[in-house]
Amino acid sequence: MKSKLIIIFSLCCSITLFSQENTLSFSLQEAIDYALENNRTSKIATLDIEAAKKQKWETTTIGLPQISANIDYNNWLKQQVSLIPAEFFGGNVGEFAEVAFGTKQTMNGTVILEQLIFDGSYLVGLQSAKVFLEISKNAKEKTDLEVRKAVINAYGNVLLAEESVTILERNIAVLKKNLNETTKIYENGLGDEESVEQLQITLSSIESQLNNTSRLKTLAYQMLNTTLGTGLNTNTILTDNLQTLTAQNIVLELLNAEENIENTVDFKISKNDEKAKELLVKLEQSKALPTLRGFVNAGYAGNNQDFDFLKRDQKWFGSSLLGVSMNIPVFSSGRRSAATQRAKINLEIAKETLTETEQKIKLQIASAKSDYQFAIEDYDNKKQNLNLAERIEQKNQTKFFEGIATSFELRQAQTQLYTAQQEFLQAMLDVINKKAALETALNQI
Repeated sequence: MKSKLIIIFSLCCSITLFSQENTLSFSLQEAIDYALENNRTSKIATLDIEAAKKQKWETTTIGLPQISANIDYNNWLKQQVSLIPAEFFGGNVGEFAEVAFGTKQTMNGTVILEQLIFDGSYLVGLQSAKVFLEISKNAKEKTDLEVRKAVINAYGNVLLAEESVTILERNIAVLKKNLNETTKIYENGLGDEESVEQLQITLSSIESQLNNTSRLKTLAYQMLNTTLGTGLNTNTILTDNLQTLTAQNIVLELLNAEENIENTVDFKISKNDEKAKELLVKLEQSKALPTLRGFVNAGYAGNNQDFDFLKRDQKWFGSSLLGVSMNIPVFSSGRRSAATQRAKINLEIAKETLTETEQKIKLQIASAKSDYQFAIEDYDNKKQNLNLAERIEQKNQTKFFEGIATSFELRQAQTQLYTAQQEFLQAMLDVINKKAALETALNQI
C-alpha cells in the first residue's frame, strides 16, 4: 500500500511539473519580445540574414587565391602505336617502324594556385552581395514589424474574449435573478406569463452567446500561441487587461508624428531594389571588359611498366609553370548590348516603383492616422453610450418591477445594453490595434 502511495504521489508531482513547464505568463511587451525570438516567421527571417552573410563571403572568396590539387593515374590496357620512318633506325626508305612511346602506367600529381587579377563582374558582385545582405535585413525588419502587430492583435483578441465572457456571465447572473423574481411574481398572480417568456428568450440568447464566445476564446488563445511560437495548447496567462492597455495606447502625440518616409521599411526595400537594378546594369556592362587571371602550378610525374609507384626506388620528375591568362570579349552578335539595355529598362521600372512606393507610404500613414484618431473618438463615444445604456437598463428594470414598464421595454433596454457593452469592448480593441497599425506604418515601435 505504501509503495502505491509513493507511485501516485510521484505521478502527481510529475504532472504538476509538466503543467508548470507548459504555462507561460506575459504582459503585452513581454509577449512581443518573446515572439520576436520564437515566432517561426521571425526565425526564418533571421536565418535568411545568416544565409546572406555566408553568400557575401562566398562572393568575396572568388577574388582570393584558390588552390587545387589533382592526382591522375593512367594504365594503358593497350598502348597507342605511332609510325616512325624506318630510315631513322637504319631501315629502308619508304617503310615505317611501329613504336609505342612511354611506359604502360603513369601517375601525375599537380598543385595549382590561381589568382583573379581583374574581373569587372567580380567587383559588381561584391557590391551586389552587400545590397543583398541589406535587403535581407530589411526583410527581417519588416517581418519583426508584422510579428509585433500580429502579437498585439492576437493579445487584444484574447483580452476581448476574456472580457466578453466575464460580461456575459454577469449579464446571465442578473437575468437569472430577474427571471426568478418575475416567475415568483407570476406564480403569485401579480404578473403575466409574457414577462417570464421575454426574460427566458433574453436569457437563452445570452447563454448561446456565452457558449460561442467561450469557444472563440479558446481559438483566440491558440492563435496567440501560434503567433508567439509556442505550442498550440500552451497554457498562456496574460497579465495586462483591456482597460489598462487602452489607456496606455491613447497617445495623441502620435497623430502629429513626423512622417520620415525614408525611415520606413517599405521605402528601404524599394530603395535597395533600385540599387540592385543599378548593379545589374553595371554587371552587364562589365561583361565587355577583359578578365585577367594568374596561375602557378607544380607537379611530379612517374612512369613505370608495373604499379610500383609506392616503392622507394620509383623515379619522379618534377615540373612547374607560371602563367597569366587573359580573356577578351570581342563580338557577341549584340547579345551583351541587348542585355545591358534590358537591365537599364528594369532600372527605370525600379525608379518608378520607388516613387510609387513613396506615394503609397504617405497615403498609408495618412490613412493610419485617420483610423487611429477615429478609434480614439469612437472609444470616447462608445464609453458614453455604455454609461447611458446602463442607466437606461437600470431605470427600465426598476420600472418593470414596479409595474410601470412592460417586459418588452425591459428587453429592449437590456438588448441595447448588451450591444453597447460589446461595442465598447470592440472600441477598446480598435484603439490598441489602430495604434499598432500606425506605428507599423511609421516604423516607430
